[in-house]
Amino acid sequence: MDKLWWKECVVYQIYPRSFKDSNGDGIGDIKGIISKLDYLTDLGIDVIWLSPVYQSPNEDNGYDISDYQEIMDDFGTMDDFDMLLTEAHKRGLKIIMDLVVNHTSDEHKWFIESKKSLDNPFRDYYIWRKGKNGEMPNNWGSWFGGNAWEYDSTTDMYYLHIFAKKQPDLNWDNPKVRNDIYDMMTWWLDKGIDGFRMDVISLISKKPDFPDGETHGGLYGDLAPFCIHGPNVHNYLREMNQKVLSHYNIMTVGEATGVTIDEAIKYAGYESKELNMVFQFEHLENLISGEYGKWSDKHFSLVDLKKVMNKWQKGLEGKAWNCLFWSNHDQPMAVSRFGNDSEKYREISAKMLGTCMHMLKGTPYIYQGEELGMTNVKFDSLDDYRDLETINKYHELVNQRGVKPEKMMEYIYHVGRDNARTPMQWDDSENAGFSLGTPWIKVNENYKIINAKMQVNNPDSVYSYYKKLIELRKKYEIIVYGDYELLLPDDKNIYAYLRMLGSQILLIICNFSEDETEFIMPNNLIGKKGELLISNYKNDTDIDKMRLKLRPYESRVILFQ
Repeated sequence: MDKLWWKECVVYQIYPRSFKDSNGDGIGDIKGIISKLDYLTDLGIDVIWLSPVYQSPNEDNGYDISDYQEIMDDFGTMDDFDMLLTEAHKRGLKIIMDLVVNHTSDEHKWFIESKKSLDNPFRDYYIWRKGKNGEMPNNWGSWFGGNAWEYDSTTDMYYLHIFAKKQPDLNWDNPKVRNDIYDMMTWWLDKGIDGFRMDVISLISKKPDFPDGETHGGLYGDLAPFCIHGPNVHNYLREMNQKVLSHYNIMTVGEATGVTIDEAIKYAGYESKELNMVFQFEHLENLISGEYGKWSDKHFSLVDLKKVMNKWQKGLEGKAWNCLFWSNHDQPMAVSRFGNDSEKYREISAKMLGTCMHMLKGTPYIYQGEELGMTNVKFDSLDDYRDLETINKYHELVNQRGVKPEKMMEYIYHVGRDNARTPMQWDDSENAGFSLGTPWIKVNENYKIINAKMQVNNPDSVYSYYKKLIELRKKYEIIVYGDYELLLPDDKNIYAYLRMLGSQILLIICNFSEDETEFIMPNNLIGKKGELLISNYKNDTDIDKMRLKLRPYESRVILFQ
């Protein structure tokens, strides 16, 4: 059992634009984050994952970087960042940066040079191709809508952009690109940051022949088979590890779209010499995909969810480490997707979801507001949304594929990225205490009943419950390092599992429904004396009974030793 700090920590993701505004311009900033460090310390987290704060024209909320070694004006200055690092470290908090190196902004100096001429020294920093018969180089579609190639008349060629047209893909096959990236990473690590979350890192190597993709009934070909886990991705990450990562005691996590168990072990296996762990999205996206990919209002099946979670828990056991998360800046809020965000059940189901995820084996990630039970938002008009993916997909699916506008709005309410990007709800004052100005995106109207001020000193709040979950993780080694075993795989309401370490057994029971249901104790635990570590109800039932009655969205964690 290899004990490492990044296995034992709890990570909290901050989306800076929506976290806390310090100067009244309606945009969250670094000084705002500094002002809330004590809140995070009180919660008990160990690591802050900071979504991009680099210089950017902000086409895709900072994931389009024009200078990796400057801070976006909206967020402050490099002096502000240095102060954040100092104040975080003073409190025992580590900071990992978002590393976005599959693409840059088209306003990055590399791309400005690259487009000037065929023989420019930076030409090969990006992926340029000639058109075919007056058309694009191939039929690939961008994941943000439209085609994946943008024509540039200066050299009569097209450049590849998997995402927005202002996000040209870097050419990782060029060793100069890789070395410049490694130098930039080293610069940040020498500054004192504690690691990287690597954006869409599984996309950095493309198949060199760029064949057409299958259309699957859509307007464009699918580029995924030719860009995900490309031919050199593991060579490049091993090189990155050898030249940069291995020289520091840091945490590295890769966003690995489309990853399988076998691929995850290549990226983050204990012997891989690449990354510490990877994010996989099978439990989020595959369970609701429909005719239009993720754009669906389909509800997940608990049986299917357990199957996916079990596959990753067992598949990586002894080989690699899991990331544990319900949501992030690209996903809906956890309680709206997996729980019940009604007034009656929101708090109790938010606590249940925290229990279920934090007791699994892996490193837990909390997305800002999740610890308060913040919910999805339903804006009346598309004009109120800011996410480029959402806006582009609305126009594509409504105008070109015949989806009814009201149906598309339901899809957006269900899975749109702006669900996670509404401002953090600090108190019940105007704009939820996020800003004295006009917020860059509207605040969720429920901020008067869901906010941090109401919860931090309330022992029965979602916040206090998350705080206790984190305390338990630090107290009981079994929660971090115990083996995992799924119970009742076919039960449609209950997600129950065991964690085992030495002579200890931890039983986790979570009712994912608003129905009362019954849990039958496993044979090996019947008659044993258990200790209730945490529950989201004030329990008045005997935890040692063979049959336990579970109330709506009830969860319990019982330790047997």
